[in-house]
Amino acid sequence: MQNKEQGATRVAASEVLSVWLRYKRTGDAKLRDRLVFIFTPMVRYIVYRKVREVPAQCDVEDFLSCGLEALIRSIDRYDPEKGATLEQFAWTRIHGAVLDELRRHDWAPRSLRRSERAINGARERFLAANDRQPTRAELAAALDMEPTALSQRIDDIALADVASLNKTVRSEDATTIERIDTIESVDEDTDPELTAQRREAKERFRSAFAKLPARERQVAVLLYVENRTLREIGARLGVSESRVSQIHTELRRRLREQLASDASLFTAV
Repeated sequence: MQNKEQGATRVAASEVLSVWLRYKRTGDAKLRDRLVFIFTPMVRYIVYRKVREVPAQCDVEDFLSCGLEALIRSIDRYDPEKGATLEQFAWTRIHGAVLDELRRHDWAPRSLRRSERAINGARERFLAANDRQPTRAELAAALDMEPTALSQRIDDIALADVASLNKTVRSEDATTIERIDTIESVDEDTDPELTAQRREAKERFRSAFAKLPARERQVAVLLYVENRTLREIGARLGVSESRVSQIHTELRRRLREQLASDASLFTAV
């Protein structure tokens, strides 16, 4: 079962059997560990061959552990009298254990997974025959389904594939990172360009505000910082409410004039 893709040098079945016979005769844990070491690449091969089917909320390491446990059980339960090699026996047991673990973690019913495989198969066959992806209607015809029923089934499959943002993935430079680090953020506070624009806009506004007469700055602070009404501001300054309104209009005009050349900057932020 092992090959170059598994990344390990294949050990002759006769040598494996010799080690296993000595282990069964002596119970020496070191001999069992040697067998585990020999077949660990096979465990990794089986797990990573199925990795695309691993539910996103699960860790691949959990499946590797499951495979290794199945390997150890296989070593202890192997019976050479039944004709299979230890490698063949272990392969079957490990593969079955990984599939069982997959099903245990997958909350989608098996019927939905069968439909997913059928849809993917039909899509691949159409692509091979026509050198393009099928339309929804063409895919439905290939599966002998109504387009609306196919759309519903595809939606059900998508809902079953819940993704964990903490799942590890491989980046283009082969480093391992979490999925959340590959998602473009929509949080404006983390956008360095927008942050710089906001900082510049604040500096320009402060500079323009500092050039206003003291009375206009005082009205602006009372109105926009302390949220006072025009009547309250007039009482504070000893002027009429209409006069406060005039001061407010004037300070807005002065600010617009000073910041006219930066209109695009303030529109961006």
